[in-house]
Amino acid sequence: MIAMAWITDPQLWASLLTLTLLEIVLGIDNLIFLSILAGRLPAGQQALARRVGLILALGTRLALLSAIAWIMGLTAPLFTLAGHGFSWRDLILIGGGFFLLFKATEEIHGRIEGADDLEAGASGRAGFGATIVQIALLDIVFSLDSVITAVGMASQLPVMIAAVVMAIGAMLLAADAVSTFVNRHPTVKMLALSFLLLIGTVLIADGFGAHVPKGYIYASIGFSLLVETLNQLVARRRQKHAG
Repeated sequence: MIAMAWITDPQLWASLLTLTLLEIVLGIDNLIFLSILAGRLPAGQQALARRVGLILALGTRLALLSAIAWIMGLTAPLFTLAGHGFSWRDLILIGGGFFLLFKATEEIHGRIEGADDLEAGASGRAGFGATIVQIALLDIVFSLDSVITAVGMASQLPVMIAAVVMAIGAMLLAADAVSTFVNRHPTVKMLALSFLLLIGTVLIADGFGAHVPKGYIYASIGFSLLVETLNQLVARRRQKHAG
């Protein structure tokens, strides 16, 4: 009877719902970057790459949650530089931030200079494998931030695991639609790459101790998406009148 008391615990359900929604929000940037990387593969491999990437993300998150004590230890300072104590978490966030800046800049350069039309490699298999490796490296960065957020919001491991599984499940359902939309609209893709530059900068700042509240980040992203949505509506209206 006591073991089933969680079913009627409103605080636990509220924690689960809040954490699931937050995990989905935290995973949006991961999903956008995954869609852009998969978009460089042949059409027949893109959906598989997205699914493999999200499954890897789920596995990484569950593995980190299982090692919750180790995760909390990552916040302990390793050394001090210029008055700031750097932990393993800080170093991973800084490295991940620079990785995002590099990849986003490389993608923008390819779009503008026309290098995006070149084939990713000598064979589809090589391109697919290289893409999966990049996705896996990115998953480690986003999973660390996601898991530390989960640890800070919930006190029960089953709640954290359930929230992560439901969030990844929602992302799996939306992956194809998000990828199709992003790849169909070049301006949206460029906007998404700009978001990744912003997120990479924020990760680096967080690693150096300058924490930027996530609300500001997502508010700016939401405003940009609203402006782009209005631009898309205006463009469609012009096309109808022109036709």
